[in-house]
Amino acid sequence: MSQFDLTDEQRQIQEMAQQFTADAITPHAAEWDEKHIFPRDTIRAAAELGFGSIYVAEESGGIGLGRLEAALIMEAMAYGCPSTSAFISIHNMASWMIDRFGTQAVKDKYLPSMVTMERIGSYCLTEPGSGSDAAALKTRAVKEGDHYVVTGTKQFISGGGENEVYVCMVRTGVDGPKGISCLVIEKDMPGVSFGAQERKLGWHSQPTAQVNFDSVRVPAENLVGGEGEGFRIAMMGLDGGRLNIGACSLGGAQRCLDEAVKYTKERKQFGAAIADFQNTQFMLADMETELQAARMLLYAAAVKVTENAPDKTRFAAMAKRLATDSGSSIVDRALQLHGGYGYLMDYPIERFWRDLRVHSILEGTNQVMRMIVGRELTRQ
Repeated sequence: MSQFDLTDEQRQIQEMAQQFTADAITPHAAEWDEKHIFPRDTIRAAAELGFGSIYVAEESGGIGLGRLEAALIMEAMAYGCPSTSAFISIHNMASWMIDRFGTQAVKDKYLPSMVTMERIGSYCLTEPGSGSDAAALKTRAVKEGDHYVVTGTKQFISGGGENEVYVCMVRTGVDGPKGISCLVIEKDMPGVSFGAQERKLGWHSQPTAQVNFDSVRVPAENLVGGEGEGFRIAMMGLDGGRLNIGACSLGGAQRCLDEAVKYTKERKQFGAAIADFQNTQFMLADMETELQAARMLLYAAAVKVTENAPDKTRFAAMAKRLATDSGSSIVDRALQLHGGYGYLMDYPIERFWRDLRVHSILEGTNQVMRMIVGRELTRQ
């Protein structure tokens, strides 16, 4: 990216993702939400365009793009369905971790089928007792010969019960972040089980469930990185995940802003289109300004993460916080501009309102994002 604009190649990637969304996602998203349909075929169609391995290296079968290109793709797909876009983002995070830190044996075992999304990956960090305090996780992996024996529970796992591959943070050593390692665990390994599907406010197009490990024997070669490196790997994964979830908020907010502009131009009250009222124009102007400001910060943060800049984590946290807070606020005002109709499922606004609400919680709550930024500022 130049300082203020996208390159021609980035625009082509964006346009390809927008066209895929218009053809394969937007026409079906309301039904997926209403009937809680997991659109596996659509997700695999996205993988045919390379969207299942956006920043997996080309030598591993991926398309080897940067974090800005990934954000453009996620933003475009979220214009149709934030839930489905976010699900694909999580798979990308899991596959990137294997590609970036795994041995060649682990890459050969999992990446060919994950690139095509024949097998889909979940990221497993959160537990019933450790959310924001991720370093307090309890799931334990004990080395026995050429296997690790894993016991514990992961909570709020996107793809839980449906996905085939689980990239899990487990405790192999002492308490705290230095005792955490990363293992790849398969759905069909003996001792793996799943809780009931969670009944959620939004994100209805993707499954979410607890994942349980009861003395699961995992080959030692499934270790990603070295023992004790899991927390660092998880946090590096979250830098990209935060950008993507912020991008999903941008895409959802853009859709709702577009819907609000269209609706207010058509809806007449007191003998005039409500778009002609100054109050409406001021509200739309604020929505557009906040959306563009969040987008510029997120794009800049994405470049920093791609380039491994020293302040990449701070910028990813700021961008995630601003994009997700702004996205929810923009969608809320779009619903208000629709009046009573915005509250109905006949219009898409209420679905986006529900889907975007969780973005300020996952990939690190927005309160934790403020902690990250404030901590870095006061350490300087």
